[in-house]
Amino acid sequence: MLKTAEHLYLQVADNIEQLIEKEVLKIGEKLPSVRTLSKQQGISLSTAFQAYYHLESKGLIESRPKSGYYIRFNTRRFPDIPSRCEPVKKAAEVTVSEMVQQVFHHMTNEDVMKFSVATPPPAVLPAAKMAKAVVHVLRELPYYGIGYESVQGNLRLRRQIALLSLGWGAAHTENDVVTTNGCVDALTLCLTATTQPGDTIAIESPSYYGALQLAESLGLKVLEVPTHPTTGVDLDYLDKAIPRHKIRACLFVPNFNNPYGCCMPDERKQELVKMVEKYDIALIEDDIYGDLYFGKQRPATCKTFDKKGNVLYCSSISKSVAPGFRVGWCIPGKYKEKVIQMKQNHSIACSTIPHAAVGYFLETGRYENHLRNMRKALHTQCLRYTQAIMEYFPESTRISRPQGGCVLWIELEEHINTFELFQLALKSKISFCPGRIFSLRDRYSNCLRISFGIPWSKQVDDNLKALGKMIRKLS
Repeated sequence: MLKTAEHLYLQVADNIEQLIEKEVLKIGEKLPSVRTLSKQQGISLSTAFQAYYHLESKGLIESRPKSGYYIRFNTRRFPDIPSRCEPVKKAAEVTVSEMVQQVFHHMTNEDVMKFSVATPPPAVLPAAKMAKAVVHVLRELPYYGIGYESVQGNLRLRRQIALLSLGWGAAHTENDVVTTNGCVDALTLCLTATTQPGDTIAIESPSYYGALQLAESLGLKVLEVPTHPTTGVDLDYLDKAIPRHKIRACLFVPNFNNPYGCCMPDERKQELVKMVEKYDIALIEDDIYGDLYFGKQRPATCKTFDKKGNVLYCSSISKSVAPGFRVGWCIPGKYKEKVIQMKQNHSIACSTIPHAAVGYFLETGRYENHLRNMRKALHTQCLRYTQAIMEYFPESTRISRPQGGCVLWIELEEHINTFELFQLALKSKISFCPGRIFSLRDRYSNCLRISFGIPWSKQVDDNLKALGKMIRKLS
């Protein structure tokens, strides 16, 4: 039962949003006044104002001076989703690093509008709470944390991660968890534990460029698996490809894939787990965006359905709390001892103080409260960015419909080269990720990825408008 005023205004706003989506309330129609809404719903004027303000922040309604509130946008107006890639016939060597370096060369330049960075800016992260956590653990740790942690990782942190697994339908213990220096470190350890140089791994297409770079550094071949913009990996294609290409491991992002933002339905996750069990290969599951869902509840993971230990689950707090702390983890199933050995050879142990501080932060229960606010903000920003792109970009533009995370995948007309567009935009201090870096092959050259992690503002709106003008000139 909803009891608090906060929940009440969200309930009222959600009801109005559903009426807009079902077109009971149509674009341009006037909404009841705040006073009328208050009487109709039996709520206070303050709660009625909050409900309208919440809808206004999403761009669904607008306030007109001395006139009231009107319907502005309906999610049914969304453009077509991006097209799916064609299957490939063989695996390929990896060569994307040079282009990625060019894109992120201006990573620390504060003058650049960084739509390229798929992480919320530090200003919206719980910096003060993390500072308090660091001070607290410094008092607790022996010798102020200058000693080594155990190879498996900080015990308090591992316990809290095990408790987090309850949220996605599992029941792991601290003994199942190995901490790492961020999610990429977790992926590196898991790939190293399950493959040898020259082996072939399966990756989504389009795929996170960091995964392609990682495969390149480990001397692996990559087979790009066609991926649907809303349901994820093509499992029929994968089932035939595993024996044909002698795939040793799969590296997928089932929840809110980067760059599509799609979420694989739970029944397909279960089917995927059965498939890797059938072939007795590893499934490395990158769930770094799993907590940043827009729906009513957190989606399950592939690890949820793993009974034989073939799934190596990887995640971190880099997208939600503190990217600079480099706190990640994996739950590597039957590969645990090998992963621990690899970690000992690779880095000996993780940094003591940040890992202890994150363990304490999770223990206090502040994480879920922070996530609740962040999810709400990201969903709102997703809608505002989408509306702006629809307004400023050419009418033929296709836009993904992420169900979580913080990125949009945009497909332009075929003749537009988004790497050339990137170089042009950078002169106006605007950065984004050209689509070409999300594949090994000459694909997605007319696509781009934009992060909506930066809170909505006039500056964001102006930069999207400027980018849209550049695209229209190229059309």
